[in-house]
Amino acid sequence: MERRPAFPSSFETHFIDIHEVLPEEEDKGKTQKIDKADHKRINRPIKVRDTNKRPHRSLNRQVSLETGFSVHNWESKAKDDRRVLTRSGRSLGGFDSANRIGLGAPKGDFSLFKTKPTLSKQNPLLPSRKEREMVSQRKDGSTGLDDSVNESVPAGRYFAALRGPELDQVKDYEDILLPKDEKWPFLLRFPIGCFGICLGLSSQAVLWRTLATSPATKFLHITPFINLGLWLLALAVLISVSFTYILKCIFYFEAVKREFFHPVRVNFFFAPWVVCMFLAIGAPPMLEPQILHPAIWCSFMAPYFLLELKIYGQWLSGGKRRLCKVANPSSHLSVVGNFVGAILASKVGWNEAAKFLWAVGFSHYLVVFVTLYQRLPTSETLPKELHPVYSMFIAAPSAASLAWQTIYGEFDGLSRTCYFIALFLYVSLVVRINFFTGFRFSVAWWSYTFPMTTASVATIKYAEQVPTIISKGLALTLSFVSSTMVAILFFSTLLHAFVWHTLFPNDLAIAIKKRRLVKEKKPFKRAYDIKRWTKQALTKNSSVNKDSDKAGY
Repeated sequence: MERRPAFPSSFETHFIDIHEVLPEEEDKGKTQKIDKADHKRINRPIKVRDTNKRPHRSLNRQVSLETGFSVHNWESKAKDDRRVLTRSGRSLGGFDSANRIGLGAPKGDFSLFKTKPTLSKQNPLLPSRKEREMVSQRKDGSTGLDDSVNESVPAGRYFAALRGPELDQVKDYEDILLPKDEKWPFLLRFPIGCFGICLGLSSQAVLWRTLATSPATKFLHITPFINLGLWLLALAVLISVSFTYILKCIFYFEAVKREFFHPVRVNFFFAPWVVCMFLAIGAPPMLEPQILHPAIWCSFMAPYFLLELKIYGQWLSGGKRRLCKVANPSSHLSVVGNFVGAILASKVGWNEAAKFLWAVGFSHYLVVFVTLYQRLPTSETLPKELHPVYSMFIAAPSAASLAWQTIYGEFDGLSRTCYFIALFLYVSLVVRINFFTGFRFSVAWWSYTFPMTTASVATIKYAEQVPTIISKGLALTLSFVSSTMVAILFFSTLLHAFVWHTLFPNDLAIAIKKRRLVKEKKPFKRAYDIKRWTKQALTKNSSVNKDSDKAGY
């Protein structure tokens, strides 16, 4: 192909005719169709146009050499880029689009999840986020690049991109927004599941207070200072974890929003308020006043109830986050708080509020229990093998029995019914040998210790009503098991935090993309049309033959 300069040396742009017909399968907006008239002149010799005599008006077939080069190289480049997605966090749109429009996360740049400044909202002269996105799309010429962390990720997307009972592991074919091969900032790696440590320690404070004050275990002569030490330790851990997570909310609020949209981790936002109520219930006798002030219950239960209205409303509305779609064993955390709040309300003297919370909690517990027991569309979130997450099934019935006993003052028939349900579920899980084997340690495991502790406290209350050797022995056995598990997790957490430095790995679950970029290659549209036309032709011929046969008879 010959080409001669058609402009003076001061101009650097050259225009040539491109006769190659691009396939129809190329992406939209990147190629232009060639008219039938162009096919007739496709074999003619190339003529260099003199732009001084005839200025060009349209760019139907005239493109710059740089553009033509990029168009011709697109096909080969696309084939290489679509086969494998690297897990480096840079392939946000393919073809190096991340570097061109600024949507990608370069190495060491975690600004995607930082709290967005409100300066653009206050100053109308500054461009808004939508305007910046439109400008970047115009520069890139694309309209399908999403992955805006400001938008909520659908619940189904978490199930499609993540695996594991806690939905904390990214599937192999998924790409993430942040680099995987480097260590993220500490606040970005600090998950909401750390409040599970507070749940385990605060529930242990309640257990050892019950062991020290219950008539059924009076023969043990347990000192109340164990309860005091555990209570102070739980309070210190709660303050440190809360302070750290508040810092995360300040500096990485977009990551906090991702955790709130997570189907499993959204339940851990109930944990801080449950911990506060546990600390109020299990306060040492030497520090506890004679009667708790109702303001304590209001300050802890009000935020829990508001969050409960949000979550239960999503379950009831039937939207994308309805219960049958997002239910998992951690959903019991959003139910247990009602029973714990009922116990605290009864202690402050508000029995009617306690009865109200008990009714709300028990009704939703039945729905959650049946949904998980039937393994409806959420069966993929429940692991086939045994996992500590199954201990969450014990929490709600145990807490329900304790709440009923606290409200009415006796361990009657309904309270015993809830306790026996919890005891059966407890035994069905403990009899398995591989209860805690073969799984990667996680901070979220702490949340699975408080159901065992709650069952131990319920057994002690049952032993008070039925003071037999079997009931007392069962109470001591369950208390020993729960305390042992908490001690093991406590030392394991210390080893992972200060010796192995593996307690807070990169939180890949919050860095998934809103849409999966790699999709299965669909057949060509022309092939679909051929199949459809062939099918229609066969059906028409068969109908015509039937009509002719009928006419012949």
